[in-house]
Amino acid sequence: MPAENLISKAVFQDAAKPKYLVIAEELAQHIVNGQLPTGERLPPQRKLAQRLGVTAGTVSRAYAVLEQRGLATARMGDGTYVRSPEQAVVDRATPVDLAHNVAIPTDDGLALAQSLQRVSADPQLLRQVLSYQPETGHAQHRQAGARWLKRFGTSGDANRVMVTHGAQHGLSCVLRTLARPGDALLTECLSYPGLQALARLMRLQLVGIETDAQGMLPDALEHAARHIDAKLVFCSPDLHNPTNASMSLPRREAIARVLRQRNLLLIEDAVHAAALAAPLPALSALLPEQSFLLASFSKVAGPGLRVGYIEAAPQWLSKLAASMRADCWMVAPLLPAIASDWIESGVAEQLIAQQRVAIAERLGVALPLLQGLDYRSDPASPLIWLPLPEPWRAGPFAAALRQAGVLVRTADHFAVGRSAAPHAVRISLNAAKSCAEVASGMQILLGVLQGAATGPMDRMRATAR
Repeated sequence: MPAENLISKAVFQDAAKPKYLVIAEELAQHIVNGQLPTGERLPPQRKLAQRLGVTAGTVSRAYAVLEQRGLATARMGDGTYVRSPEQAVVDRATPVDLAHNVAIPTDDGLALAQSLQRVSADPQLLRQVLSYQPETGHAQHRQAGARWLKRFGTSGDANRVMVTHGAQHGLSCVLRTLARPGDALLTECLSYPGLQALARLMRLQLVGIETDAQGMLPDALEHAARHIDAKLVFCSPDLHNPTNASMSLPRREAIARVLRQRNLLLIEDAVHAAALAAPLPALSALLPEQSFLLASFSKVAGPGLRVGYIEAAPQWLSKLAASMRADCWMVAPLLPAIASDWIESGVAEQLIAQQRVAIAERLGVALPLLQGLDYRSDPASPLIWLPLPEPWRAGPFAAALRQAGVLVRTADHFAVGRSAAPHAVRISLNAAKSCAEVASGMQILLGVLQGAATGPMDRMRATAR
């Protein structure tokens, strides 16, 4: 039977799904059943559209869904051909990664090669990177770090800066210096998983503070500080992970008042804020004597460049240096030398600019597909926070996506303590290999969200039953 005769207008009767998904489902079923054999050319889009009484664009979208599931392949100028379900399953063994939050590759590899050439051509610098350093870092590296941190409205004073092996290492140094087992630490009700891992290791009690679209609520923080014996607060005022919330200046000032009045020490995560072209002053800039600002390159340049910075009052740095000495003695100086070269040469700003362009390209692919849905995004962030419409729940949705070949993070990955996690997922656009893969993953996600997408393996199992 000709391929176009395998599907008729009757499939649209009582169908709640969009017509393109109905067409895609019918064709997928025929492919899995063998009625459309591997190598068969699907009907021209206009011919099938005319037969079904739909637009050619509707058929085009249906064919695109089949391509995303690996059940068809388009040949330029020659039409769309059926692929074997078995090969689709093999292809889907490597899922589209919309889960991991890493910097998008830009020219950071080239920048690294050029920096290594400059280091290797300087005998004095070679000797420096092979020698012991002060626990807080070499003076030149601290100066470069202070210059980097000025983007967040800090003083630019190198005497307030310590070099670390990334922000996570910096967070570990701060917690080991300030906290003791059993201590309470206040943070957003959805918070950084790295903090939660350290809290478990150090037996700290994390207490979730209610948030809104601007992040931590001052009244909720005040209430918790009044009723809980805590001295530490961890928060991300800019591009909060996972929700993309960012505090306005009045919100920062209100949070700072609570911290000041309650004599709370602030640990501020500015890692994601590095992508902002013009960030507001950090909370730490409003509380320079009772705060610890953590920053790194991991979300704007190669995450393998394990360099971070802590800015804190000088009296705290000697205590942090003791933690560094007990932990690893010093930061290996080669990577801070490369980071300093990037900062001083302007390469760091160039890489951030490239990162923004790459983020904008991926958002341009993803966001139009989410029209009509309640989501939160930011032009400087590759993350999308997506509350799920009824009747979806986060766990089953992530599982259905995984079966369809896409990975995301659910809200419970970030939930603090016994805080109830919302039924939402974080979509990361930066780990996918290309904009085309972003488009493929988002199309699959949308199909699952609409209750229409299942993987080829599921189809074969259903047929066998």
